[in-house]
Amino acid sequence: MPDQYPMTPRGLQMLREELKHRKEVERPRIVRAIEEARAHGDLSENAEYAAAKEAQSHNEGRIGKLEEMIALANVIDPQSLSGDRVVFGATVTIEEVESGERQTFAIVGEHEADIRAGRMAVTAPVARALIGKALGDTVQVRTPRGNREYEIVDVKFLPLE
Repeated sequence: MPDQYPMTPRGLQMLREELKHRKEVERPRIVRAIEEARAHGDLSENAEYAAAKEAQSHNEGRIGKLEEMIALANVIDPQSLSGDRVVFGATVTIEEVESGERQTFAIVGEHEADIRAGRMAVTAPVARALIGKALGDTVQVRTPRGNREYEIVDVKFLPLE
């Protein structure tokens, strides 16, 4: 278990919304499903009951994880940062040296990552290689497509949508 979970204010809000949904919507729905399945009689051969109990276990486990992540949240607001070094929360534009292809993404907490939306997890290999580097630096990264070299062409600190 980590000491802290780095996240943006948006990431913390997402966790709080999911926790609220799981407690106020999913938990009562699952309890109703268990009650309905119990009403069908013999629990030893009741697939609906087994499925509902499994859903309950999964939901309660996720609630526990969400509560832990919220309690250990290290919220970093990108708007409060500045400079030309890549840190958590930065929006970075990199250029692949060989192809000239550019990518822009924000470096966020694991649970916030959505590469199609331009948010990369701080634990991703490319993000890990970029952390601490400055505008103009190049980094070598082993990717699923092989070793790549990227140059940092822009570092900004923007609010995340």
